[in-house]
Amino acid sequence: MPFTTSTGTCARCTHPLAPGALACDQCHALVHSQELDQLAKEAKTLESKGELHMARDRWLLGLPLLPPGSKQADWIQAHARELEAKFNAKLAPPPPENNWAKKLGPVGVLALMLAKAKTVLLFAVKLKFLLSLAAFIGVYWTLYGRAFGIGFAVLILIHEMGHFIEVKRRGLPAEMPVFLPGLGAYVKWQALGVSVETRAAVSLAGPLAGLIAAAVCALIWSQTGDRVWAALARASAWLNVLNLIPLWMLDGGQAAEALGRIERLLIAAAGVALWLLLGEKVFILVALGAGLRMLFKDTPPHPSGFILVYFLCVLTALGLVMRMLPGTGVAGR
Repeated sequence: MPFTTSTGTCARCTHPLAPGALACDQCHALVHSQELDQLAKEAKTLESKGELHMARDRWLLGLPLLPPGSKQADWIQAHARELEAKFNAKLAPPPPENNWAKKLGPVGVLALMLAKAKTVLLFAVKLKFLLSLAAFIGVYWTLYGRAFGIGFAVLILIHEMGHFIEVKRRGLPAEMPVFLPGLGAYVKWQALGVSVETRAAVSLAGPLAGLIAAAVCALIWSQTGDRVWAALARASAWLNVLNLIPLWMLDGGQAAEALGRIERLLIAAAGVALWLLLGEKVFILVALGAGLRMLFKDTPPHPSGFILVYFLCVLTALGLVMRMLPGTGVAGR
């Protein structure tokens, strides 16, 4: 959807746009976002059909519509080079056997290792995921014991995999989660050419996965009576509700970008209602965050009703899971 209007103002924040501007000076919204979305969609379609050269040309058409030196422009240039390399590789004859490596001795072995640098890089990415997960487990194992420490790390992993799977399902590039002990985790993905509604859906996929994990833990607790499962269920549900506060870089903050003022008011009202019904104070934080977000000038021209329903369903379901469990708050006391 475009961010420009016939009056030369930003449609997101109504700030006046300078002649020839490619991004709003006030909210940094891209002026030609609609054209970029369409070009990205066409390019991805061409890539899926194997038309790599045409896909590369389609991506490059977006460069004049982006601020020079922006992350989006840098990504397009890098991706265009990648597509060009793949296209040339398809045309090139099959490489001869690596007999030269044997003839060159140690130098040949080194050359082979460099040729396989991409494999090494992929291994390094997976290693970063595994090492950060191990460190995360170690911290919480030390603080809360083996059962809760491992279970809590798995719950955080499930939340992040919700984001990862949703990104991959839409055919977009993403890296495996990275864990930060004491802070949480994150999934790095490329949102270039992606609509606000898609970004919001990816953001809500994490709390949705966390909701499912919390519900499974609550069900196991109800069958076994083991309070570790109740603690895991409550911790997961509480943290996912906290993550739905529509502010900052939280999942709720990203999802709120697809909501208008009326939709944000409905989120605030739902937060108050859930607090009154369940007595869980964390819902007040969601309500306050949504109320504060109503004052922001970042509402989209066309708010998403789908994202509003998605947000409310996940928020309410998390409240119902917490209702099943003993106590209140994150610790269930």
